[in-house]
Amino acid sequence: MTAIFALGQNALELGLISALTVLALFLSYSMLNVCDLSTDGCFTLGATVGAVVAISGHPYLSLGAAMLAGLCSGFITAILQTKLGIDSLLAGIIVNTGLYSINIAVMGNSSLLNMNKTETVFTKCADALKGTPLAPYFKLIVALVAVILVIIFLSVFLKTKLGLAIHATGNNPDMVRSSSINPSFTTIVGLCIANVFTGLSGCLLAQSQKSVNIDIGTGMVTVALASLLIGGAFLGKGKIPLQAIGVVLGAIVFRLVYAVALRFHMPASMLKLVSSVIVIIAISGPYLRSKYPMLKRAIDHKLGKEVQ
Repeated sequence: MTAIFALGQNALELGLISALTVLALFLSYSMLNVCDLSTDGCFTLGATVGAVVAISGHPYLSLGAAMLAGLCSGFITAILQTKLGIDSLLAGIIVNTGLYSINIAVMGNSSLLNMNKTETVFTKCADALKGTPLAPYFKLIVALVAVILVIIFLSVFLKTKLGLAIHATGNNPDMVRSSSINPSFTTIVGLCIANVFTGLSGCLLAQSQKSVNIDIGTGMVTVALASLLIGGAFLGKGKIPLQAIGVVLGAIVFRLVYAVALRFHMPASMLKLVSSVIVIIAISGPYLRSKYPMLKRAIDHKLGKEVQ
């Protein structure tokens, strides 16, 4: 029972940390209607920059540095799309590819950074909670605070004129353009903010697991997309705060599925396949559900003919 509880707590911690990336995709994909494939590289960039700054003795500053690095990544991706006329998918792939070399350089031409002796925001929180009943949940508390702050920010920001313009750009860029709003500007702002969340997510994961490797962000866009679609099934409609909470629930459910798979001794190499299958089910589910009545009528018709 203790092992199951520990596994659940770990899944909850990872779910909340990855929820920051899912919230980034919520802004870029759901609101802005841009599929940002630079997520993997940006996540790793946030992890590596945050780790290097933390190792130098600045655990709190590492969060700001990771977020700034994410902002720069989002800015470059947006400029490629809006100013150089590169397709959004291709722009994300280009930035993601370039970030691999940048991340290696940030890590000092190494593929692994060890943070076992590094003071992080998690160790700071653990020290602050030492001797209290909340001490065992210090990682959970840090991740939860970060997620709550991001949800509050999104809830307030998307109600501002700029936030509404970003949402309108995703729905109908031509209408936005006719309203004297520059869709290029709203796209740039939206992608910059989204990648700030992704960079923060990578930084927190690196500090949580006390190490960074160059592949830490591999497949993160698939995980985030799956979590986003699962979250849409919970609270996909309604006000922005409810949708954001649904997205976080999706991330937690996804990590719980991972935890169950590991509990049944599924090889780690198969977990990416699990992610892909979840995405396929989440995307195709609504379509297949809409086709079910027609398929049922066809089957009933065929069975009726066979009976006659």
